[in-house]
Amino acid sequence: MKKVAYFPGCTLKTKAKELDRYARKSAEALGFYLDEIENWQCCGGVFTTSRNEIATKLSSVRALADAQKKNQTLITVCSACHNVIKQTNHAMQTDEEFAFKVNNYLGAGNEYDGKTKVLHYLEYLRDEVGFEEVAKKVVKPLTGKKIAAYYGCLLLRPNSVMAMDDPENPTIIEDLIKALGGEAVVYPYRNECCGGYIALEDADSAKKKSTSVVASAQSHGAEIIVTACPLCKYNLEKNNPEAKVVYFTDLLAEALGVKEDGNE
Repeated sequence: MKKVAYFPGCTLKTKAKELDRYARKSAEALGFYLDEIENWQCCGGVFTTSRNEIATKLSSVRALADAQKKNQTLITVCSACHNVIKQTNHAMQTDEEFAFKVNNYLGAGNEYDGKTKVLHYLEYLRDEVGFEEVAKKVVKPLTGKKIAAYYGCLLLRPNSVMAMDDPENPTIIEDLIKALGGEAVVYPYRNECCGGYIALEDADSAKKKSTSVVASAQSHGAEIIVTACPLCKYNLEKNNPEAKVVYFTDLLAEALGVKEDGNE
């Protein structure tokens, strides 16, 4: 079974355990293994744009270096972790001054040259496994379920670095939904911010943003909203308790027949 380096991140060990659990179960059903990096540390949750800010990016660099030593692609599932690690990797590849400072800090023998390939789990399914192959593994198709993909901010932006999909008209999650046998609902607010990062500072604005996302999805017939972001899921559910919001790994595991009874 092919191994890929895996950075789970903090939230997948606490509030988003099902995002992690079903990512692992689904991976094995699809023929690859998530090889969790030893001694990983929190990614920081946000990529700081200051070039002089080194400390908050070191955990990402160490994870990237660990994957490189094993000659493995680095897979992430959480949208925030993916954004931070992908942007840090890009900085190591393109900013010589930043890379010099980081490698000086890491010390001789621990340098990282930016060569690790970073993919989100969704990208790995699309680009390495193939959605056609995923469809062949489906044993419990999501027939009749109207599912709205919610991308949020972090998976798609900045597009010049993330390069996952068209930031204005993405299709990767919709294509997965179709491969699993569900009906993908396309709606205007699927790539708008949910307000998660301003929830503490301006709760009213955050509520307005998340409510608009859910209303947009439901007005187009969505019964389920699917996301890859723990913060988005929390914010959407907190401000819209009637909405059904799940992780994409929940649906994947269900369709592949590896989701435990009583957790559907």
